[in-house]
Amino acid sequence: MTNNTHEIIDVQQTTCCIVGGGPAGVVLGLLLARQGISVTLLELHQDFDRDFRGDTIHPSVMEIMAQIGLADRLLELPHSKARTLKLNSTNGDIALTDFSRLKTAYPYITILPQAKFLDFIATEAQQYPNFNLIMGANVQEIIKEDGVVRGVRYRGHGGWHEVRALLTVGADGRFSRMRQLAGFEPIKTSPPMDVMWFRLPRKSEEPNGLSGRVGNGKMVVLLDVAAARLRQRSDFWQVAYMISKGAFAQLRTAGIDFLRKSLVELVPEFSDRSHLLEDWSNIAFLSVESSRLPKWYLPGLLFIGDAAHVMSPVAGVGINYAIQDAVVATNILSEPLKRGSWHLWDLAEVQRQREFPTRVIQWFQELAQKRIIARALNQNQQFTIPAFLQLPVLRDIPPRLIAFGISPVRLNS
Repeated sequence: MTNNTHEIIDVQQTTCCIVGGGPAGVVLGLLLARQGISVTLLELHQDFDRDFRGDTIHPSVMEIMAQIGLADRLLELPHSKARTLKLNSTNGDIALTDFSRLKTAYPYITILPQAKFLDFIATEAQQYPNFNLIMGANVQEIIKEDGVVRGVRYRGHGGWHEVRALLTVGADGRFSRMRQLAGFEPIKTSPPMDVMWFRLPRKSEEPNGLSGRVGNGKMVVLLDVAAARLRQRSDFWQVAYMISKGAFAQLRTAGIDFLRKSLVELVPEFSDRSHLLEDWSNIAFLSVESSRLPKWYLPGLLFIGDAAHVMSPVAGVGINYAIQDAVVATNILSEPLKRGSWHLWDLAEVQRQREFPTRVIQWFQELAQKRIIARALNQNQQFTIPAFLQLPVLRDIPPRLIAFGISPVRLNS
């Protein structure tokens, strides 16, 4: 991890080196840059124009954006708003959550392509001269000296480069290379479902927002994504087709025609466009995982976002918890980074503040997976929502937990 046998083209010095240009990394980079802290953000890919699946921004993040004066400009980007989440089943419409009752200026889920969100935040961060974004940086090694992480080495732009930093942050997602290099192993659970993702055109007269369909042992969730990807010219439905854990191989054997037929049975209005699912290359398969690191840090190294805790796609909270991690890390680490020295307890404090909310939402996701999704995928029983979730006294708990977590996260300054 520390032996360098490569010819290094250059050595850069920075205060904070962030590896990974996802939501956690770009937001942390912006927030630290606003504090006058020197930041270098390393992103593996050449741009943000990729096929993300997390296109939801929750009220907690919109309030953070409002704190730094970006909410109004963010909402100028093409987007849609989901104020409720309803399931349409053979028993009629079932209201799962109603965000419109929340006491916030943003009582809805903002559906905005993650690629556009990342590009927006990165562009804002690049206005600060102390922020340096390097695309196409393939991190290969962690620099560790005297038991302390001092930065990373990456390949790209014609050779090997070295970034030395007071603090290094691993924010490189669920398949974190930094986590592997540091020798960290997450604690994993196995949710009872997997997800197939695909896109189909959306007609202008169709209702927008967020909805679900349940019936005959099948479940889909539909997200209306407006002016979707950076290169997408029209609106579309992003479809999450839930399947039982391990059922993907069997479904592929049954064939794409079988999938199209099953989809139309559940969403009849797709009968005129299901043929656009031409083959399995149109479908992205997600093996659903929920995991967390027992320890989020080493001397000189901190993990946040999916690199520290992988979320199930239930309720789409992953991007929001990653950004909340970035806010808490900014609150705790800004002053130590400004004075040029941190203590190990500063890094531990980030985990202490964020681990409990993470474990609570993962418990909530597990409950939803077992009590709602697993029931929906069971062909041998009629789907019903658990009675306790329909009690009026409890109806505001799920939307608030999804929107804010245990409690809202705010920037200190």
